[in-house]
Amino acid sequence: MEIVLLERVERLGQMGDVVRVKPGFARNFLLPQGKALRATKENMAVFESRRAQLEAENLRRKDEAETVAERMDGLTVVLIRQAGGTNQLYGSVTGRDIAEAIRDAGYTIHARQVLLERAIKELGMHEVRVALHPEVSITVTANVARTVEEAAVQAEGGVVEQEEAGFTFDPDIDFEELGTLPDDDRRPVGDPGENPEGEVN
Repeated sequence: MEIVLLERVERLGQMGDVVRVKPGFARNFLLPQGKALRATKENMAVFESRRAQLEAENLRRKDEAETVAERMDGLTVVLIRQAGGTNQLYGSVTGRDIAEAIRDAGYTIHARQVLLERAIKELGMHEVRVALHPEVSITVTANVARTVEEAAVQAEGGVVEQEEAGFTFDPDIDFEELGTLPDDDRRPVGDPGENPEGEVN
């Protein structure tokens, strides 16, 4: 399907560009969100008649986005999640989760503005790109931790230790001494011993 873009769309084109896209992408995303029109003769005429207005509106929104970007510079949001011993999350952190955390910090963000290539599935500090405008984006840090205390450690550059079950090796243990029995108690397997009455078995 051929469409004309009403604003810049990443990896697709600039305002006024006529591009060919898959019908589903146009119907489900570009057209309903007002980012494009079908590239018909009538729509091209409408676009040209509104071009100056669209460019002015785009410039205004870009200026607003740049102002917000300055305020959000260096923003870190904390997301508390359960995780296993290898720091793998029980579940994942999605763009919707990050958008909600950013809104809790006082900014109006929609999930579709969080450009997360794949869901976050482990603890740690994760850089996430957020599009405030087609031409303005910032990087927000998602601090994913089990507890607020662990989040504070990660924020200071520390590393949260993995929780490991089982035996922990202590290099100071003298295994030879630990495994030594008193002389009277050492005998080969099957060696006859004495019963309580002192008789040999």
